[in-house]
Amino acid sequence: MSRLDRTDRPYDIVLFGATGFVGRLTAEYLAAHAPEGLRWAVAGRSTERLERLRDALPGASGIGVLRADVSEPATLRALAEQSRVVATTVGPYVHYGEELVAACADLGTDYLDLTGEPEFVDLMYVRYDTRARETGARLVHACGFDSVPHDLGAYYTVRRLPRGVPLTVDGYVRADAAFSGGTFASALNQMSRHRQLRAAARDRRRHEPRLVDRRVSAPAGGPRYAPEVDAWALPLPTIDAQIVR
Repeated sequence: MSRLDRTDRPYDIVLFGATGFVGRLTAEYLAAHAPEGLRWAVAGRSTERLERLRDALPGASGIGVLRADVSEPATLRALAEQSRVVATTVGPYVHYGEELVAACADLGTDYLDLTGEPEFVDLMYVRYDTRARETGARLVHACGFDSVPHDLGAYYTVRRLPRGVPLTVDGYVRADAAFSGGTFASALNQMSRHRQLRAAARDRRRHEPRLVDRRVSAPAGGPRYAPEVDAWALPLPTIDAQIVR
């Protein structure tokens, strides 16, 4: 792998979709917690809305504003050319995400998203993994709350044990929150695309090396009492198992 030189790019991180519900929360977090000297920008369709958002954030004078639109691939490529990392909150990703992934893979730009759409993750692996490896781009999906606790929890558990130890990991999450509009739209969209989802999964299995002595699966069945957490648990067949695998 030969990573493209990104040292001369003006931004360390660009947040695409910054004026949406989740994008605004992410921008507020970055403004409050970004390390000193981090060069970052907000990006989206409306320069006016982006400027209003920027002006309301701490350290506004140091935050860049970039216009980009998913319907204009050239603007997405220009965005990816200007940053070492692009984080996007613009979904449903299966409709609005591919052009940005393609640009990042081609330009060696690291890419992060919040998708919970298995079809999108599988399609992006098949179409862009090879190019991303050539340029050194890291394409990281499902970086939101839904998958991160399970992914990091399983990783931490495995790292703490000797190699080769038989292990079963069950993940539990207790939450008291509502879906955002974007999350709800993505879930409804994915439910309507069952045939495409299965086709994308089959295509990925043909391209991806098979796991050896490992099996990761999403939970199934109805609600059950879980003595491990002393509570009733409802299996959720989400993208988590795919991300852990």
